[in-house]
Amino acid sequence: MATLIEAGTTRQTARPVRRRRVPAAPYLFVAPFLVVFAAFSAYPIFFALQLSFTNWHGAGALKIIGLANYRYLLTSPDFWQSMATSGVLWLLVVPAQVLVALTIAVALRKARFRGVFSAALIAPFVTPLVAMAQVWIILFDKDFGAVNHGLSSIGLPAIGWLTTAAGAKITIALLVLWRTTGYAVILLMAGLSTIPADVYEAATIDGAGAWHQFWSITVPLVTRTLSFVVVIGTLTVFQLFAEPYVVTAGGPFNATRTAGLYLYKHITNSDLGLGAANSMLLVVMVLALSLASIRLLRSREDS
Repeated sequence: MATLIEAGTTRQTARPVRRRRVPAAPYLFVAPFLVVFAAFSAYPIFFALQLSFTNWHGAGALKIIGLANYRYLLTSPDFWQSMATSGVLWLLVVPAQVLVALTIAVALRKARFRGVFSAALIAPFVTPLVAMAQVWIILFDKDFGAVNHGLSSIGLPAIGWLTTAAGAKITIALLVLWRTTGYAVILLMAGLSTIPADVYEAATIDGAGAWHQFWSITVPLVTRTLSFVVVIGTLTVFQLFAEPYVVTAGGPFNATRTAGLYLYKHITNSDLGLGAANSMLLVVMVLALSLASIRLLRSREDS
């Protein structure tokens, strides 16, 4: 009897275990994206990183020079001036964009004809940038612009919007705000639509006013969308190229030479290794600024 039990146990343990088949269909569906991502995103990033350690000028073999490009940039006054200019534009654009976009989004939350307003808000974002920049040049012309004409009509002096350092920065910031704020409003309206109406009804029953509801309910519950808007705004500002290139050409006296324009200078000089190092430093700094902004907003959400 014991022998038969041992024989049966041996046969059971010797039975081959079937391996679970892994379905191939999900991987086949995502394969086209992975191929495109590897070809047009991952490979260029790694190649740019490799290029940043060379002095390649577009032809010939890559010659590794170590950290020379990074040392040059980190000790270059022109590099830090371009970063400072982008930083000033960030202070002029992103906080104002968040405040204005959130105010408009809250105002339109229960408005009629929201589709019409949404189309009007998104129109500047999809309008060709060069055409808008040309209109901006005409509007802010010191002698014949409509803006200075309006200031003169109320007794204020004309301002050199495009001929002074401060005026040029403000002009570029206003152009970026006018072009991108509508897109931020659309994002925030989507975020506001996820807040349950019951929350506001309960707050109203408890006697909370409009301002208390906005600060204690709306802002905390829309913080993640605000974080996304801040990140998008940061990327937009530090990649600015067309606006200062067309409106001011980086002037006056390099006052509007942004990080994007300074990077463009390396490309036009065929100094691609230095340009790649510049782009890597720009990525690190933008990432740090975005994470700091998100952390600041998340601290409000956690509180």
